[in-house]
Amino acid sequence: MRKFRIIPIAVFSIILAFGLKSCTDDILQEETRGVFTPEFFKTENGVQGGLTYLYQNMRNVFGFAYYLNLTETGTDEYVPAQNANNNFYDLDLAGQGNLSSESGYSVGVVWDNSFPAVNMASGIIENAAAVGIDNSLIAEARFFRGFNYFLLVQNYGGVPLDLGSGELAYNSNPLRKSVRNTVPEVYTKAIFPDLEEAINDLPAQPRLTGTVTKNVARLFLSKAYLTYAWWLENPNNIPTYPETPRTDPDSHDASYYFQKAYDLAVEGIENPGPYRLLDCFYNVHVATNDRNEEMMLYADRTEGSEIYNGANLGYSGTDGSANTAVWMVTSNYTAMSLDGISPVQREAAQSYGRPWTRMAPPIGVLTKTFEEKDLDSRYDATFVTSYRGNWDKGGVDKATIKGANDMEIAPGDAVISFLDEPNPNVNYVNGAGIGGGVLPGRADYVINPNEITKAFYPGLWKLGTYRTDNNGGLGSPNGAITRPFPIAKFSEFYFLAAEASVKGATGSYSAYDLINVIRARAGKWCYDNGEQEERIEDNSAAMVNATPDVIDIDFILAERSREYFGEGYRWYDLVRTQKWNELAETYEIGGSNATDHSISKTTRTIEPYNYLRPIPRGQLDNMDMTQAEKDAYQNPGYQ
Repeated sequence: MRKFRIIPIAVFSIILAFGLKSCTDDILQEETRGVFTPEFFKTENGVQGGLTYLYQNMRNVFGFAYYLNLTETGTDEYVPAQNANNNFYDLDLAGQGNLSSESGYSVGVVWDNSFPAVNMASGIIENAAAVGIDNSLIAEARFFRGFNYFLLVQNYGGVPLDLGSGELAYNSNPLRKSVRNTVPEVYTKAIFPDLEEAINDLPAQPRLTGTVTKNVARLFLSKAYLTYAWWLENPNNIPTYPETPRTDPDSHDASYYFQKAYDLAVEGIENPGPYRLLDCFYNVHVATNDRNEEMMLYADRTEGSEIYNGANLGYSGTDGSANTAVWMVTSNYTAMSLDGISPVQREAAQSYGRPWTRMAPPIGVLTKTFEEKDLDSRYDATFVTSYRGNWDKGGVDKATIKGANDMEIAPGDAVISFLDEPNPNVNYVNGAGIGGGVLPGRADYVINPNEITKAFYPGLWKLGTYRTDNNGGLGSPNGAITRPFPIAKFSEFYFLAAEASVKGATGSYSAYDLINVIRARAGKWCYDNGEQEERIEDNSAAMVNATPDVIDIDFILAERSREYFGEGYRWYDLVRTQKWNELAETYEIGGSNATDHSISKTTRTIEPYNYLRPIPRGQLDNMDMTQAEKDAYQNPGYQ
């Protein structure tokens, strides 16, 4: 699928667009069309085609190859791994790279994809009423305009509201000049009004599988209120750009918006519509249960069609809308060798997939963030902690092979495992050729959680590959992932309300009450992923009893990391709360060789200006402005 690079001042008049639904399906269907003009939006097909584009466009950001690099590298959740290059070093801010307007494939993706969506939404909003389109459909466009402006303001600060035809007006005429609005203007003129109106007009139930609803809009407006409240408060004096006073145009202070965030999040909890918390955390992410009631918004893919999937199903590159983000955080487990064979082969299954070894969790994730691994099910349902033999699926005719301590391993048995707790008795012998150690009586090789390396570490199970066409073999692990990529979950209402409560908002539920709903669920086990067996266990009471009496922002951020680890939340969370430096300034991990379990400490240099991303070079180069004007357009500190 061809991808156009769009800058907001030269908004497209020719794009790839799509028609909406077939008569037999209740999911979005794509059909290539031609030109969108204001007249086209005055037809039902035009409106529906534009809306389908808005849903399709999410795939270009959420789940694309470097999405986790953009949102996780440089935080306390992920660091560059053995095969990282400057795409990853630039964003890690540890001195090996240089974050700039030309940094890799990451810094421009939100800019390049959000503005076409904003303009598309504006075209629908302006013209759809002329053909009597239901307000609920126009509300979907309003949601996406507010949603995309919220993405933009979090990444870049103030951005243009005028794309060439006036503020929030649809533009089809190329314009090569641009003026950035301030952060308060983007929130109060675009994000808040659009999402408020979307709440009013969207239905409680989705019109099609995966379309937005009243409660989806509530969640994002609550999050926008919360983020803006932090921006107004500015506890650590982080600079903004374009420079402007940290004041609200309507003279409201931060506490006003914290309260609005709380009230709206509670309203979402009490009016769930079709959404709910699932009974156990494992079921939220097991691939056989995708598109469940907890998932409120996702960038959808499909195994049924390469056209509708937006990427090749057999052997995919990392360009365009291919869902390949989890490849980057998967270490090369296929480097294992035992008894003359590769015991763990590349497989199209949730624990395996295609290993690129670009990003690794630092040791603190395994020893601090997920310190409690027995009561709390979230560690087990987030990571791949045991790599199991599948040589039989690859056609190797061996009933068993020799593992650790010369013991027999059969297909399905663990070849190498990451221990829950450090064990000083582990003797590293380069087991399986990938740095494993031995413990008496165990056939699998083991690695301590405080001795992982940049070469081999637990994979991210929750986003892993899933296919239904393996037919008993290894399947097609090199094809783009066909699962939906999660964007928003019902669980976040509890976090938003709890965070606002910590910041002074009041209401029926305290931060302690709200967080304990999440923690109680985390204590309920229905399956043991590491052991690959059923585990029916309820540790909810113990989890609640371990919750501190006084909840603070640090505890909420730790809980958010346990709940949403590796899904692209972390950079936004640390930037919003201005905790990035405090929580991610240093990290520890082993060496780049799988046998190097010696731990080194790395220090990042996170400058205040890094709290905004650079405006991408392609935007600056395409503007007909003086160099001085372009320099002033760029966020300070970047080239």
